[in-house]
Amino acid sequence: MRQVGAALLAAGLVAGAPGLPAAGAARAPSQDAAAKAEAARADAARVQEERDVLRAAARAVAHGQRDQAEALARARGDRDEAGAAVRARLAADRGDFDAAAALAAPASAAAPAGEAALEWGLILLQQGKKAEARRVLAPVAGGARSVTTADGLLRVARAARALGQVRTANALFRETVAAAAKDPGLVAAANTAWGDLFLDTHDPANAAASFRAALAADGEWAPAHAGLARALANENPPAAAAAARRAIGIDPALVGAHLLLASAALDAGKTADAQAPLARALAINPNSTDAHALTAAIAYVGGRTSDYEAAAAQALAVNPVFGDLYRIVASHAAGNYRYDDAVVMARRAVALEPDNPRTHADLGLHLLRVGDERGARRALETAFRADAYDLITYNLLQMLDTLDGFESFEAGRATVRLDPAEAPALRHYAVPMVKDAMAQMTERYGFEPQGPILVEIFPKHDDFAVRTQGLPGLLGALGASFGRVVTLGSPRARPPGDFNWQATLWHEMAHVFTLQLSNYRVPRWLTEGISVYEEGLRRPEWARDSELAFARAWADKRVLPLADLNSGFTRPDMVELAYFQASLVVSLIANRHGHAALTTMLRAAGDGADTEAALHKATGRGLADLQRDFDAMAAERYAALGRALQAPDSFELPPGADVAAPKALAARHAGSYPAQMAAGQALAAAGARVDAIAAFERAAALVPSAVGASSPRAQIAALADRAGDYPRALRELKALVGDDHTGIELARALVPLARRLGDQDALALAYERIVTLDPFDAAAHSAYGRLAWERRDLPLAVREFHAAIDAGPVDPVPAQCDLADALLASGARAEAKRAVLAALEAAPTYERAQRLLLRIVEGK
Repeated sequence: MRQVGAALLAAGLVAGAPGLPAAGAARAPSQDAAAKAEAARADAARVQEERDVLRAAARAVAHGQRDQAEALARARGDRDEAGAAVRARLAADRGDFDAAAALAAPASAAAPAGEAALEWGLILLQQGKKAEARRVLAPVAGGARSVTTADGLLRVARAARALGQVRTANALFRETVAAAAKDPGLVAAANTAWGDLFLDTHDPANAAASFRAALAADGEWAPAHAGLARALANENPPAAAAAARRAIGIDPALVGAHLLLASAALDAGKTADAQAPLARALAINPNSTDAHALTAAIAYVGGRTSDYEAAAAQALAVNPVFGDLYRIVASHAAGNYRYDDAVVMARRAVALEPDNPRTHADLGLHLLRVGDERGARRALETAFRADAYDLITYNLLQMLDTLDGFESFEAGRATVRLDPAEAPALRHYAVPMVKDAMAQMTERYGFEPQGPILVEIFPKHDDFAVRTQGLPGLLGALGASFGRVVTLGSPRARPPGDFNWQATLWHEMAHVFTLQLSNYRVPRWLTEGISVYEEGLRRPEWARDSELAFARAWADKRVLPLADLNSGFTRPDMVELAYFQASLVVSLIANRHGHAALTTMLRAAGDGADTEAALHKATGRGLADLQRDFDAMAAERYAALGRALQAPDSFELPPGADVAAPKALAARHAGSYPAQMAAGQALAAAGARVDAIAAFERAAALVPSAVGASSPRAQIAALADRAGDYPRALRELKALVGDDHTGIELARALVPLARRLGDQDALALAYERIVTLDPFDAAAHSAYGRLAWERRDLPLAVREFHAAIDAGPVDPVPAQCDLADALLASGARAEAKRAVLAALEAAPTYERAQRLLLRIVEGK
């Protein structure tokens, strides 16, 4: 046995010495047959030994033991195909393509379907030598029928993936995983490569599943940790960064993991923090095209043209047809709101590498974001013809097919596009709101956005998500704005009461102004903060959703420093707080220095100023001053509220306790909102209504902004209603509905109380909230319209009767007559006649319609 075989045996990597004849074996019947048998045994032993070397080397590399892998390969000698494959991959990982070529090319020629041929083909692809790579990889990929081992299947699968044979590669990876079930290292390697295939097709969910399967087989498999980081990068950046750091902890030479950390820092707005991992990546592999592309992207976004060009030149020196260079730059430009620049870069990617379907797909996505849906379709169809397995391309084309059926409505300088099933009712609200937003914000910011502005409202959340990022999901988002394109979910995208689509629309319309006014260079905290601030200008209750969460965070000292506020938008545990905190900062600036200070900051950002410079220009003060002012404001406003929201230690009430226990709890923790609520609920359950209401009143005084069905005011209203104290119930519920802009069930509960007591203001409040959150409720529209008619608010009555008809009432005839009455009173005689005729067409003998028609004809 060769020395390396002995080393493998000692390491426990092979079961025993291959090919040794058993003692007492029978003599061969002939010398030739014996020779052939011996040759076959020797050949099998050689193949097994090569397989063992490759497995051992792969495991060593995956565990960060690259020197050990190199030693194993060198021990095989310079002419060994397996050793050459390992050493070539290690050299390529260091960026030494000359050394890699010297090792892999001869070995590939000697074994055209072997491991060295696979590595040589992959190395050629890294250098952009596609035609030669395909010639080398074709025999490897074509060996599926002849291979009989899991190692061979994995080799063929990897070659098929490299050649873009997605379906074949997917089937082979599945077969490999099944065949390798008893070898943890091979299972890890196969699942990692399979995960990479899923990432190729933009399927992060299946990719993550494959990487986790790899780690279940071998928890120290560094490439699987790195792959998992890539799969999680969009949905959970902190988890992605943790996976990347875990990968680097095992194998510090994983360039991709370092680049993911650099990208994560960029996404969090921490450009300086991206430099160290990027430098480490280039130190490991000075010829990493991805690292040079990321360097170019940072320079491009930062406006350093010469640095951008130098980094781009270095990438292209390695791979002259590296279209992903410009694709990566485009992606980071888009991540910094530079959507038009992204289109320019994506077009360069297509021009440089027209046979790369991903460049066309990315161009399509970027064109969608600037509103060029026709151009986007052309680019996406080109991508789809080349690669029918890319999920983003498929999803976007399906979404465009859906959009083709949408109805369009002009809203001044904007166009609103609605699903045909929703358009009849929704247009009465969406179109005027877009007009109002354009008019009010144009006046407020002294700026008229470049059009056309396109607003698209989707009835399915996943259609909105695909329109935004190409993939379903995006569960934490309600809307998105790209400066000239606004997308969001309609009221039907989520159950009624889950969100307020009008608040979302107003929020996204504000981004149109902040993005364009800043020349798409606004920091995220400022544009998001202004959008929430704008929500509050439209309706104060819209901007208070996260107030209690922020107060708790303030009490727990979890509020981000302002210098780090941008990072909060990429952290799932902080994003809600980041939005609210940013709005508080914006409100503080506007209250102290006037709204014009916000406009000045936006224009300064457009001129290239950072936050510090923009603040000085707008307010004469810097970030440190703003931090002190913010801390003082937050302490004054939220310190007491935060303390009230803290739960005292060990305050749970024992089951079945008499009323004395909750009363004692309430008295003992008079300043604790959770204790007062717990006491109130226990007292209410025990039938002590007066004491329960007293506890809920104390809770409401501690946290006046608490909303929802479980809030203290809702509890008081329910108790009062059950006791027949309808005035008290009405008072509490009316105040609560006024503050709770998503509380549709509370609004529905307010209606009978308001009717009982004849409170038209409460009734109007309830119906306004219901039709806002559920504009497809025809009965609510009719009732709201009749209330408006009684109050002689004719424009509102006309709108609501129109909406009732368009929402599809149970009986359209009375609805048409209601509309005709309102139109006639408004002086719209011709429209009133059309409404009456529509009623009579459905019910020719309906007396009310006949009388109305007579009045119209007689001019009464």
